[in-house]
Amino acid sequence: MNAASPVWPNLVAMFFAQADALGDKQFLWMKRDGAYRPLTWRQAADQVARLARGLIGLGVVAGDRVVLVAENRPEWLIAEVAIMATGAIAVPAYTTNTEADHLHILTNSGAKGAIVSNQRLAARLVPAAHRSPEMEFVIAIEPPEITQRLTVDIHAWDVVLASGEAGDDIAAAATAMKRSDTAAIIYTSGTGGAPKGVMLHHGAILHNCEGAQEAIKELGIGNETFLSFLPLSHSYEHAAGQFFPIYLGAEIYYAESAEMLVKNMSEARPTLMISVPRLYDVISSRILVDVRKTGGLKEKLFNKAIALGRKRYLNGGSLTWGERFQDVFLDKLVRDKARARFGGRLKAMVSGGAPLNPEIGIFFKALGLPIIQGYGQTESAPVVSINRPSRPKMHTVGPPLAKTEVRIAEDGEILVRGELVMQGYWRDPDLTARTVKDGWLHTGDVGVIDEDGHLLITDRKKDIIVNSGGDNIAPQRVEGMLTLELEIAQAMVYGDRRPHLVGVLVPDAEWSRNWAAENGREYDLAALAGDKVFHGAMMAVVDRVNRNLSTIEKVRRIVVAPAPFSIDNEQITPTLKLRRHKIVETYGDALNALYG
Repeated sequence: MNAASPVWPNLVAMFFAQADALGDKQFLWMKRDGAYRPLTWRQAADQVARLARGLIGLGVVAGDRVVLVAENRPEWLIAEVAIMATGAIAVPAYTTNTEADHLHILTNSGAKGAIVSNQRLAARLVPAAHRSPEMEFVIAIEPPEITQRLTVDIHAWDVVLASGEAGDDIAAAATAMKRSDTAAIIYTSGTGGAPKGVMLHHGAILHNCEGAQEAIKELGIGNETFLSFLPLSHSYEHAAGQFFPIYLGAEIYYAESAEMLVKNMSEARPTLMISVPRLYDVISSRILVDVRKTGGLKEKLFNKAIALGRKRYLNGGSLTWGERFQDVFLDKLVRDKARARFGGRLKAMVSGGAPLNPEIGIFFKALGLPIIQGYGQTESAPVVSINRPSRPKMHTVGPPLAKTEVRIAEDGEILVRGELVMQGYWRDPDLTARTVKDGWLHTGDVGVIDEDGHLLITDRKKDIIVNSGGDNIAPQRVEGMLTLELEIAQAMVYGDRRPHLVGVLVPDAEWSRNWAAENGREYDLAALAGDKVFHGAMMAVVDRVNRNLSTIEKVRRIVVAPAPFSIDNEQITPTLKLRRHKIVETYGDALNALYG
């Protein structure tokens, strides 16, 4: 695609037009029997059309909601485009969801059906579907093991595809849908704890694709290859790792797992990489560990390459004549080998979903692997701004996308307006009215716009934790679950920009007194806070709570507080709300130490 790309009427029409143009070109790659094997554009389009007809045969009509639960694989894309092709609304759900999470989403969305990939995921989805009042069917890509009688019908993927072998021209019918029609409802955590459904229309996601293409066009966009590994239920991968490749007519490889990611990179040889800061943190650490293990001359050359690349970035490209000579030499000797670890074809790495440490960005830039940071949220489909490849400012999230308005409110909040803004929260008009006012999305983030038009995020108004994987976590939900236990009086969880949650717990006084008596200790909360056996008893309570939390919500380690949170120590307000910054001031060092 280029600057003259057509303005598509909807995502489905875009997909079928690309499939018609690209035909037998390889498109979706999945590892089977130890090797990556492709589906062509034509084959994928055929399956989309057949599945859409099959869904219509099951009673799906425009406006219905269909939930999608699967790991990243070709069938995800085929299923989602097919759902949209019927005029229905796709509802992506995380593979880490518990049965309770699925029940909330199925019930809240009023889903008519669901598509699930394997037996492990079906074991949590199907019982929730059985309990959800409006659910009628589940389509299983891999047949689940069902022993009980259900209120929903279970259909095999292949059988539904076969049922749609002939019928209406799905591609032609898709052109009637408008950009303003709802395409997907993506559930994201809210301050109240219960996931809320963000309604995204076709135009919002297309706006992101169009803006992203314009932002990175200087890279020379042509025959691109993506490696998909972030969850497709996350709005970032949903747009940037699925619909953006469709928009570009690119190939998509599906990673086998996080553990196989480096190997899959060498096999897929991606040209554009979409990820979250946590991955770049891990990769940079691995590179540095490998270099230190090697030692000697290789380590010295590597460090020199980083030093020169860092100076070149910080000085706007200025190096002495001698340094330029060394830099060219080290580019061949050091940076080419680093680029080879990523497949050797990488044009840029894009970071989003959570704040990137500027030092990590400079490290990769110095290593000859350009990294550009963006910013957004699910409510903006999700990208608002992104650094441009030739002039990145690592401490910022770049200028806004084309046709996107950004302004700073009097209190510093970042406001966004444009086609990218969500239609609202599903079945929550009050929250929608508080979040989108006069067309302006109130992001809940605080920032400034610098002299170059780059957006700089300085704070977050909402009590939402965004971990280093880009997942949104409502701390109140986790804290509420913890304090339901008799042993825990107060709790604060912590983990912004971190790989997982940790927490500060205040033990219940009566329970602590009884525990001390039973275990031959004097009752002294400050002393008990440092007692390893008491700490273990508290952690056992946390483990009990973790069984009912999703993976990203689990609290991995804890600090036991030696005193309650109180008004006197300024750790709670007069209305008993946590003053998080004050608690972090007191326990921040201990909490950070938990990450080892």
